[in-house]
Amino acid sequence: MTRPRIAVTVSRRSGWRIFPLFAFSLWLAGGRAVRWDEDHKVDIDGVDGVVIGGGDDISPDLYGGRLVASARFDAERDAMERAIVRAAFEASKPVLGVCRGAQMLNVALGGTLHQDAYGVFDQSRRHRTVLPRKDVRIEPGTRLAAIAGPGRMRVNALHSQAVDGLGRGLRVAARDPGGMVQAVERVREPFALGVQWHPEHLFYARRQRRLFAALVAAATAAHEHEPQLAQVDAKM
Repeated sequence: MTRPRIAVTVSRRSGWRIFPLFAFSLWLAGGRAVRWDEDHKVDIDGVDGVVIGGGDDISPDLYGGRLVASARFDAERDAMERAIVRAAFEASKPVLGVCRGAQMLNVALGGTLHQDAYGVFDQSRRHRTVLPRKDVRIEPGTRLAAIAGPGRMRVNALHSQAVDGLGRGLRVAARDPGGMVQAVERVREPFALGVQWHPEHLFYARRQRRLFAALVAAATAAHEHEPQLAQVDAKM
C-alpha cells in the first residue's frame, strides 16, 4: 500500500528547518509529508490528511479579539490555513494542529483565543524550550487519552497564545496545572486534534509518535473509504 500523503503547513520564515522534522515524524508513522505554505500550494483533493504547523501568532481580526502589541502576525498564512482547515473538514480529511495549528483549528471552527495566555493564567509556568519541561494533564475519556494514554504528560512549550472560547464541535483534551488549555479535539469525525506543544521535536518519545500515527491511521482509513463512496455515487 502507498503511504498516505499528509500536507504540512509551515511558516515561510522557518519552514525550511521545521518541515523536515514533520516529514521524519510522519515517515516513522507510515505517511509521506508534502509541504504547504504561501510558496508551495497543494490541492486538498491531492492529500489524505493535514498538519497545521506552528509559527507566528494568529491575528485577532479572525475572531474579534484584542490586539497585543508584542504579537507577530502573518495575515496571508492566517487566511490560507483557516481555509485549509475548513476544506479538510468538508472533504472528510483528518487534521492535526500543532501549537499555532491547535489555535487555528479552534479559530476556524468559530472559537477565540487568549492573546496573552500567560497574563491570564498566571499560575501556568512558561517554558520557551523544545525540551520536555512542561507538565500537562490529559482529560480521561478523550480521544487524546486513547491515543497517548491518560494522566500526566511531559511536553515542550513555545506558545504565547492559547484557546479561550471553544470552536464548534470541539472539547478540551488536556490542560496544564494552571488551567490553561493544552489540547483540543473534535467530538466527531473527521479526526481533528490540536496540541499546544511540538511533538515534531519529540520524535524520540513514544507517546508523541502516537499522535502522528493516529493521524496517519485516520488518513489511511479516509483514503480507503473514498473509492467506496465513488462507487456508491456511480450507482445512484
